[in-house]
Amino acid sequence: MTARRDPLPPLNPTRVFATTGRLLSISKAAAELSVTPAAVSRQVRALEHYLGVPLFNRVHGGLELTAAGSRYLADITPLFTSLEKATEAVRAGVPGTTLKIRSPATFAVRWLIPRFASFHRARPDIDVRLTTSPAPIDLDREDIDAGIQLGDGDWPQLSSQQLVPNELVPVVAPRLRATLTEPARIGEATLLHSLARLDDWALWLKAAGLGTSNAYTGMKYETSLLAYQAAIEGHGVAMAQKALIEKELADGSLVAPFDFSLDRGRFTYYFVWRADRPQSTAVIAFRTWLGSVVGH
Repeated sequence: MTARRDPLPPLNPTRVFATTGRLLSISKAAAELSVTPAAVSRQVRALEHYLGVPLFNRVHGGLELTAAGSRYLADITPLFTSLEKATEAVRAGVPGTTLKIRSPATFAVRWLIPRFASFHRARPDIDVRLTTSPAPIDLDREDIDAGIQLGDGDWPQLSSQQLVPNELVPVVAPRLRATLTEPARIGEATLLHSLARLDDWALWLKAAGLGTSNAYTGMKYETSLLAYQAAIEGHGVAMAQKALIEKELADGSLVAPFDFSLDRGRFTYYFVWRADRPQSTAVIAFRTWLGSVVGH
């Protein structure tokens, strides 16, 4: 019966190989690792024996990686980088932190993700894991720390922080602008709906004094994100949340044909977290960052 081989490689030879592969020099690797060149050669040979493949070709004046060596080096380098960071964090007494949040897809793509870079710059020690869903957030059942939710901000067991205004405005591709000379002509257009916000057209039409007889006709899409893209492609008129299409209004890929807009007031997007227990450092940091970028 053959002995079972440990699936993990011997750590020291692997570390020596990673250094040698990066430098492509036994002598330079020996100097960096504070060992002799002979010790480096022995460790590399030990790893090659373990793997059963050559990792280097010995060429005149130095080394070159074999195809297997090049692939192996590319795979293990990020692992050593992560190990170094984890070790530094423990030594500094600052454990790595993961913040798990959930958001509606349209808000995540249109508002949150374009601003994420500034959070990472401010708090590189916090890894954010973002998932999306339109469903109400349930922190008792879900493996998340906090999230973005659409509503009036009044939810049992949740604390909330308002993020953006929920101002509804019809938008179309520029080439369709000429067909909508006044709000009364909206009945002649194809309305584009989000199934996640199916009442938006009815609310806007009623507030504009136009009646709601055709409020639910037209094309329906799973998310506002898809409805906005359909509007950009010229398939009809979408009811948009103005805060989420600022870029398209600025670059002209979408235009608002009417001056009238409907502000839903308190019914908008909120950052929510548990109200019944202390906030984690990561949640506090993210909430503070959100407050600094709202309006920007």
